[in-house]
Amino acid sequence: MIIQKDFTGLTSSEVEERTKTFGLNQIPEKKAGFIKRIAKWIVSPISLMLIAASVLSFIGRNTFDGYFIVFLLFLNFGVSFWQENKADKAIEKLKEKLAIQVKVLRDGHWIYLESKYLVPGDVLELDIGDIVPADTEIIDSKNLAANESVITGESLPKDKKDGDKLFSGSYISSGVCKARVTATGKNTFFGKTLVSIETSKKRKSILERDILRISKYLSGISISIALILTAFYLIGHKPLSDLLILDISLIIAGVPISLPTVMTLIISIGVLALSKENVIVRRLSSLEDFSNVNMLLTDKTGTLTKNQINVEKIITYNGFKEKDATKYSYYAIQGNEKNPVDAAIISNAKKSGFTERPDFVDFVPFDSSRKRSTATIKENNKTVTLSIGAPQVIEKYCSFGKGEKKKFEEDFVSAGKGGYRPLAIGIARGNKEKGLKLIGMTLLSDTPYSDIKDTVQFMKDNGIDVKMLTGDNDAIAKRVAGDLGFTGQIINRSQLKENDIKNVPGNWINSVAGFSEIYPEDKMGIVQLAQKGNNTVAVTGDGVNDLPAIHTADVGIAVSNGVDALKSSADIVLLSDGLSVIKTAIIEARKIFSRLYTYSIYRISESFRLILSIGILGLAYGIYPLTAIQIIILALLNDLPIITLAYDRVKAVNKPASIDVKKRFILATSFGFVGLFNSVLFFWLANNIFHLPLDIIQTMFFLKLTIGGHMLIYVAHTRDRWFKFLPSKQVIIATLTTQAVGTILAVTGTFMNQIPITYALIMWGWAFVWMQITDLTKFFVRKEERLLMG
Repeated sequence: MIIQKDFTGLTSSEVEERTKTFGLNQIPEKKAGFIKRIAKWIVSPISLMLIAASVLSFIGRNTFDGYFIVFLLFLNFGVSFWQENKADKAIEKLKEKLAIQVKVLRDGHWIYLESKYLVPGDVLELDIGDIVPADTEIIDSKNLAANESVITGESLPKDKKDGDKLFSGSYISSGVCKARVTATGKNTFFGKTLVSIETSKKRKSILERDILRISKYLSGISISIALILTAFYLIGHKPLSDLLILDISLIIAGVPISLPTVMTLIISIGVLALSKENVIVRRLSSLEDFSNVNMLLTDKTGTLTKNQINVEKIITYNGFKEKDATKYSYYAIQGNEKNPVDAAIISNAKKSGFTERPDFVDFVPFDSSRKRSTATIKENNKTVTLSIGAPQVIEKYCSFGKGEKKKFEEDFVSAGKGGYRPLAIGIARGNKEKGLKLIGMTLLSDTPYSDIKDTVQFMKDNGIDVKMLTGDNDAIAKRVAGDLGFTGQIINRSQLKENDIKNVPGNWINSVAGFSEIYPEDKMGIVQLAQKGNNTVAVTGDGVNDLPAIHTADVGIAVSNGVDALKSSADIVLLSDGLSVIKTAIIEARKIFSRLYTYSIYRISESFRLILSIGILGLAYGIYPLTAIQIIILALLNDLPIITLAYDRVKAVNKPASIDVKKRFILATSFGFVGLFNSVLFFWLANNIFHLPLDIIQTMFFLKLTIGGHMLIYVAHTRDRWFKFLPSKQVIIATLTTQAVGTILAVTGTFMNQIPITYALIMWGWAFVWMQITDLTKFFVRKEERLLMG
């Protein structure tokens, strides 16, 4: 609320006309067109290799093979195009949920609408933490400062006055104002608002480095085997064109070219699933940090409690009545019904018949540093100043009679022990905030969530230590902490200052239940203290002063009632209140991480066994156990069902997730060696014992790899026996479908020599038996790990 002046907003007809002239208040994203996307895809490594294989097939007069590879080329594009669209749609849905709502004067009424519908001439009301959604000119303001760091690079807020410009993308750091829109969309100085989903990362994440590590490892093996076989076969005077086709096919099958795409798709779809749980992930790379969180620093209000505040009781002083305290409390606040405290006071005032606001001479709004709001008003032609806020703050501006201060402080302590949040209101003649006469103390209640105690315990059981942060006094904090099952002491702000954070050991925070009477600026120090103890820290915030803590934490979380500026900077944005939504988000993030881990194990072991099998058999027998077409089809069939791993059923781990590269390498290569032994044994039996023709062996070998490779997904996705925890329905359908396609190609002789159905059934049985051996391997590997660890 600012000093009242008369403003006229636009009419609906004016808005319609200006929308036609200026368009929506947004910058059209420069998305690559269809032709550009095709061009980009053509120059991708896998496309270039497929094109090269096709050209070499035509040169070698293998016309059918050449055309079929072209078909696979376009099929690969279709799959890639579908994957990208799926990820893009996920991001678009998240953007919709983060759209800025702005208060605008239309047809003489204040309404809220999406910022993209603003037009030049609109009159806006902006409050602390609001992002400026368009270029505007200030027409009425009070105590106003704006942070323009996104435009100028200056981190300190800049004072603003009536007639100054506010630029799109900046945000209100203090005060309130009304402003008229002067430019929108592409015509603004900045060109776009801050709210966007971050798809770029400033630094390579653990996951990105892991993808690069896997790719280098498998690429190195694939290229090495291809070079060795090429040299070996050239000595045997095999045609160079045939060798090149086989080498390219081997690299296509062995190099995990689709690894980054598939992993990004798994993350994107997982993030979309999280949004259905009212959790928006703005920075995709923060997902791995989120799954690793083992300490959560959370605000009390709105997370541990419902943020549904009610006036429970009013204590009066100096002869004032309860009705006086109700009226003056109503006059002293900003009157923003979006603010839960204001809403409670307004509701209580209306019940007492107070609906009209007084004439304001001056007003300084509440902020987290002042911890009070101050209004200078005209009442009965006299000027009076009102101040409402935290009792310990208002007390400093009051004059007390004999015994009054003691009673006030006793009431304050009693309110805290009762679990109430007290607000004191004082009044003084004139326009100075000093020598206030105490009117009363309003006791507010905020009910904790009914499931909060169980949720805190659940998070502890799952490796997440929860610490409470609150600006409320010591007594309230201790009462809430005790009721909700927090263990440890409550540290107030003065104690925090006495213990210099820089000199306190990082593990000191482990014995603390929470912190009371803190200011937002204290949060950053608490986050840094927690990080000193080698914790992966998540912190919640709601105001602009929480920005330093949000940026410092490993994962910054903006709560549902957070200001726009905070939401635009946080890694995670919550769309509903409560600790349970954070619990759900962390557990779901760990599930996504588990899906990525499963895929990486599968991809390493599958490529490992394929590359080494072809290399060893090629050197031992002087032949390729697969044709070039079979290798390319196998690579395609291997990747198609992997897309469904984004929907796979996984068990949530009860501790923070992390990539143990060594353990994964041992497990994946163990699976790979079992597959290698399986392949070499089969080829030896088929060639040396049963003396089957090479073309029949190649078809059976192709079918064995297709069926067995997809059975490996069942083994890799769980630590238990594969049949005790099956994959999701989507994964089962996808793997059975690709296995059926491989079987049909083999028994019909499509793209390869035909084999009898009995041979196909033998391959199914062979693959199933080796699936059990592979499944037992993971238990042997884990047993060896335990023995090595002593």
